[in-house]
Amino acid sequence: MKKNIILMALALLIAMPTFAQYRPYGRYHRPYSSGYARVASSARSSYGSPYVYCGFRFGVNGSNISSDDQYLDGDDLLSGLNAGVTLDVMLSPVTPLFFETGVQYTEKGGKGNTHGYRYTYKLNYVEVPLVLKYQVKINNHFAITPFLGGYLAGGVSGKIKDKESRMSEEAFNDYNFRRFDGGLRTGCGIMLDMFYAEIGADIGLANISNDSFDNARNNTIFANIGINF
Repeated sequence: MKKNIILMALALLIAMPTFAQYRPYGRYHRPYSSGYARVASSARSSYGSPYVYCGFRFGVNGSNISSDDQYLDGDDLLSGLNAGVTLDVMLSPVTPLFFETGVQYTEKGGKGNTHGYRYTYKLNYVEVPLVLKYQVKINNHFAITPFLGGYLAGGVSGKIKDKESRMSEEAFNDYNFRRFDGGLRTGCGIMLDMFYAEIGADIGLANISNDSFDNARNNTIFANIGINF
């Protein structure tokens, strides 16, 4: 899965110059706010942005699990990938405030090290972001986009691995982790014509532990790149 995602992302990045050179205003240029597509309307707001655009995102995660349970709680970050598509809708024709949603595959989880025993918790989700983005226009090519909101996610696969005994078991079941996750999302992106990059953090609010006595929550930092259409 990881190899396929990486190969797809590399192919897309290599193809970007080919896509961009056919823009009517020259190589890579689109009138303000980076590579927007006419998804629902070709009309532009008085601010200069289209009302709707979509994008592709690919990036890396660093995550851990904070928990009352010493076997789940850990400071070390577990690395993972994420990839998906986004849809941004302008909320006002005169204010550059957008609502962003979409669908992405993301790899979260964490590591634990208790009394000499090392554990790895790999939790893979399909996630839906629900955030507000404000575009700060620098010029006709460049903008800064801070964002704040939340996310909802459903677990699709996962493994718990005991590094000492070299045993593993399913992560999502009645004894380990719940599939539902949700929380807050914040960060900031930059837009350069059709290209986009962002860094951010997910702060888990949902209890993902099936233990009746202990809580567990996902915490993730991420860095993504992509293009807007």
